[in-house]
Amino acid sequence: MGAIRFGAYTTHLNIDQRYILKLPEGWKFEEGASFIVQSLTAYYSLVELGNIKPNNTVLIHSAAGGVGIYANRIAKKFSAFTIGTIGSESKRNFLINEGYDEVIVRKNNFGEQLNTALGERKLNLVLESIGGKIFDESFNALAPSGRIIVYGGAQFMSKSSRPNYLNVLFKYLTRPKVDPLSLSNINKSVMGFNLIYLWDRPDELNTMAIEILKMNLKPPHIGKVFSFKHLIEALRYFQTGRSIGKVVVRT
Repeated sequence: MGAIRFGAYTTHLNIDQRYILKLPEGWKFEEGASFIVQSLTAYYSLVELGNIKPNNTVLIHSAAGGVGIYANRIAKKFSAFTIGTIGSESKRNFLINEGYDEVIVRKNNFGEQLNTALGERKLNLVLESIGGKIFDESFNALAPSGRIIVYGGAQFMSKSSRPNYLNVLFKYLTRPKVDPLSLSNINKSVMGFNLIYLWDRPDELNTMAIEILKMNLKPPHIGKVFSFKHLIEALRYFQTGRSIGKVVVRT
């Protein structure tokens, strides 16, 4: 199993051996294809950037996606209290079975939902991938010394093959903005992460992947598998937001 920087939508790849790991015993190739990017994104966000500590409280957005699932599993290795957010009630039971302590189906009153889920707990870490109002209210809920790690921007994703560019532009212009001068006063941190920027450090990526495998986590959850000739169908299904875990395309 391995990963490349760009160009995965093809039938054959020529990959430097430094980006390849042996498929764990008992894993299917679909699971291997779903492991590298998702687990490394979750691990780097929580451990390397987030500096997660035992018994921290962690808020994970897009909790039923590939990164969200692994983020919860890794956080549980630190005995963290995890709160997962999703956009659909149909995914709630899946998150409960995955071991999330609280599940929020995001609504217009998300700030109130989050306060209820937190109770008396302090929010230490947020893995943020939605943007907009959800970012603002997650950031506001952070405790002093809290960290919010941005790893995506789902608010800009189109749910159809014809994006509404005016809507995207409006969301871009009204996106949340954080004043750097205020951060030291409120003692909070905002960090961003994209695995692409670690691409030229294969040894570091390899070491982290091995550390994740040592945690003996379950294989990735495969939501749906498409054949390569149905690649466009797979992308359209992913756009609907109904998927859980990873959508895999195989030859």
